[in-house]
Amino acid sequence: MTSVTEAPAPAAAPEAGPAPRRRRRRPLRPAAGLLAWAVGLLFFFPVLWMFLTGFKQESQASTDPPTLFFRPTLDQYAAVLGRDFVPYLLNSLQASVLSTLLAVVLGLPAAYALSLVRVPQWRDSLFFFLSTKLLPPVAMILPLYVIAQNLGALDDARTLTLVYTAMNMPIAVWMIRSFLVELPKEVLEAARMDGAPRLTEMRRVILPMIAPGLAATALICFIFAWNEFFFAVNLTATRAATVPVFLVGFISGEGLFWARLSAASTMAALPVIIAGWTAQRWLVRGLSLGAVK
Repeated sequence: MTSVTEAPAPAAAPEAGPAPRRRRRRPLRPAAGLLAWAVGLLFFFPVLWMFLTGFKQESQASTDPPTLFFRPTLDQYAAVLGRDFVPYLLNSLQASVLSTLLAVVLGLPAAYALSLVRVPQWRDSLFFFLSTKLLPPVAMILPLYVIAQNLGALDDARTLTLVYTAMNMPIAVWMIRSFLVELPKEVLEAARMDGAPRLTEMRRVILPMIAPGLAATALICFIFAWNEFFFAVNLTATRAATVPVFLVGFISGEGLFWARLSAASTMAALPVIIAGWTAQRWLVRGLSLGAVK
């Protein structure tokens, strides 16, 4: 009889251990959210108090303790408009908007050359742009005043436009360059391999990708130009005076007109608030461009 050899039994499979648990993100604690709201309200409270004071009478604006319950009135806003506020507003808009456009338009090719082309001694050029911000404005006012006087350009909004453009150029160049450096090199190389010239590459590839960064740069330049006071008070008199110069008129030897000054400050802050609110989506995307890969 032929013996049949039995095949060995297969080894038992090892028992599978418990599946690893996924770490769940802990939800944000309510205390952290309340703390964030408290800090935000703390920083916003002076703006809110200024806004409320603008609806008070002068006798209610300077009381101690402060008047919390009052009947709102528009007398202070009517008084501000009665002091020819609109020309000052138009001068500020002209100088701020035009200088912002010039700073962005002139800063874009400079930032492109210092980031994607790498011109010779580009580090020295970047340091030169930054060094112009190290000089205090009081050291520049005398030569600027003499030049403007010799050219007959004193008390002219165009002079402020040029000064604000030069003031914001270093900020524009550095900010736009930081956005250009974060662009993916593969996209630019693909455009160049397809034979796209520099202008086409700039218009169809680079500008759509850094549009949020340009919006953030423009908004910051606009805020700096809108709030500038030193050059405006020294290079203008009546025709080209801006909103910050207008606000100083409420500080006189008779005292401070708190309610009227609060109303004027609220009206002066509205353009910046509206611009920031309108461009908040672009501003957040621009300031976070390149932060998350």
